[in-house]
Parts: sequence; structure tokens; C-alpha cells
Amino acid sequence: MITKIDNADVNNTHERAITAGPSIDALLREKGIVPTRQRIEIAQVLLEKHQHLSADQLQARLAKGAGFVPSRATVYNTLRLFADHGLIREVVVDPQRVFFDSNIGPHHHYFDVEHSELYDIPADSLQVTGLPPLPPGLVCEDIEVIVRIRRH
Repeated sequence: MITKIDNADVNNTHERAITAGPSIDALLREKGIVPTRQRIEIAQVLLEKHQHLSADQLQARLAKGAGFVPSRATVYNTLRLFADHGLIREVVVDPQRVFFDSNIGPHHHYFDVEHSELYDIPADSLQVTGLPPLPPGLVCEDIEVIVRIRRH
């Protein structure tokens, strides 16, 4: 099963119910992040559902929905902080296309190169076999597969 995460679909079945779980403030503290007004606003948009947003998309959503327009540097620094603390996952499709994924569980992605959209692939629907031996003293931390797709 492959799940498309539609960034515009508020009724997505993969919504993360913020109100049902811990508050954003508590969630940030749990991850070792000091809550500030800007971080809380950014987290609310990012974590409202499972989605893949670029920094520019996030900044536009904040300006439109919250009436809050953080600087580009603030958005990037906050996204980096959230990713470094395991609140979100950074998905680097290529050096010019980086998305931030609110689904931090194990999974892979299809990337639609024509529409610049990511689709989730459940981890258990893909097997990676035949990895070469790792260099001495190293262990595999994670395997993330991005399959680039286009319409024919």
C-alpha cells in the first residue's frame, strides 16, 4: 500500500490530532526543544497531519493561515532544530529539493519528479537485500529509499 500525503487535504486520514495528544509546548520540551512562540507556530503547522513540506511551503502556510511570517532564516533554523531533535525527518530528494516529513516512523518515498510531490511507501512493503559489508567499526543506522517516478 502506498499512501499519498496531500499537503492541501485537511481531512487526510493521516492527520495528527494535536488536541488529542500532548500539547505542542509539551511535545517540544519532551524533545529537548525550548518552546518559543515561533517554534510553537511552526510546529502547529508541521504537525497538524502527516505531510511533506519544503521550507518555502511552510513559510507560505504560516503567512496564510496564522498571519505569522517568520524570516526565511527562522524557518530554516527551526526546521533544522526540529530534525536534529527527532521531531520531524528531513528528506533530501536532491540538493535543490528538501522536504520536511512529519511522519518520523519507518517508511520510504516515491518522488514525482514532474509535480515535486512525495508519496509514502510503508517500510514493510519494500525489502533491501544484498548490502555490501560495512566498513569496520560502523553499523547501519537507517536505510531510506527514494524512488523517482514520472507519468508516461
